[in-house]
Amino acid sequence: MAETGEAIWGSLYVYAPNKGAPIFFTIAYAISAIFHRLTGLHPFCAVLFTIGYATREYGAYNYIYSPTNGVPLGLFMVSQICVFIGPPFLELANYHVLSRVFYYMPYASPLSPGRVTTFFGSIMFLVEGLNAAGVALSSNAKAKEAPKKSGHSLVLVALALQVFVIFVFVYFSVTFHRRCIKARVPGKAKAVNSTLITLYMSMTLIFVRCIYRLVENAMGTMNVDLRNIEALKKLSPLLRYVVFFYIFKESLMLINSVLWNVRHPGPELPQDHHIYLAPDGTEVEGEVDANEHRPLLLKVANAMMFGLLFRNNKPNSHAQSQELDEYPHVNGYKECGDRNRGHAS
Repeated sequence: MAETGEAIWGSLYVYAPNKGAPIFFTIAYAISAIFHRLTGLHPFCAVLFTIGYATREYGAYNYIYSPTNGVPLGLFMVSQICVFIGPPFLELANYHVLSRVFYYMPYASPLSPGRVTTFFGSIMFLVEGLNAAGVALSSNAKAKEAPKKSGHSLVLVALALQVFVIFVFVYFSVTFHRRCIKARVPGKAKAVNSTLITLYMSMTLIFVRCIYRLVENAMGTMNVDLRNIEALKKLSPLLRYVVFFYIFKESLMLINSVLWNVRHPGPELPQDHHIYLAPDGTEVEGEVDANEHRPLLLKVANAMMFGLLFRNNKPNSHAQSQELDEYPHVNGYKECGDRNRGHAS
């Protein structure tokens, strides 16, 4: 059984899957997805997990591999892909929130706010591609040993890249946070601190899961014949006990999803990212950047080439924002009220 780590001959999961847990996670993620839909944040990730666990519930009753019946294998692969590509999408959503925070206090940003999403998005696009391909290859019971090993290698590369990107996030966010504290912007700067704290908590959950997956993949793989019971018994305990899967992978991501339900940044940040917080604590509205009108593919290409495709001729945002303290109505800025607050996404 799954709880005892007993290997089951021909099981796509190695063990006999728990029948109750997928129902709980399907319902929990579905509820979270509804709230994300209402707030406009992270809905796609929650839907992915909902689909992943709904198909996993089917697998709880149909988990024996059969060369003549491709339905159990097909739905098993769908479940694995949805469950495993969800966290990188959650991570990408966090980077989008980080860019909104940088837009709100651009003079403290270590990176141009407009490049945050494209920079991180470019890398995460690669991570998602490697992760999806790796999971698809390694979870395909019909595949030969070589493709399974290739899939395992792709997953390891994707996880290593994911850890690297998390460290880059930590550098940018901590640098930004220190500058915010040093700037001592009055009043609404507390909204930035609150959102950053939520980001730190969310990224910590993702990081712990990522490290667990690295350890799990380093200790062993599923590149064995599912109908060789002795080979299944020799697999790592991390692969044979479902409790590790639910604690270190799925419970962490459910907490992450609920975290953004509870601490949604909409009430804290303005809906329009052109609204900035001046050093004197007043909100001002800036001009639209010409870069925003470029196609998404060009933005991604520019980010991957470190901005070499297009040059930004606008004045430095830090210097421009510093001038606002004395001249709040020049350089394309004007004071704003709270009319655009409440729906940041």
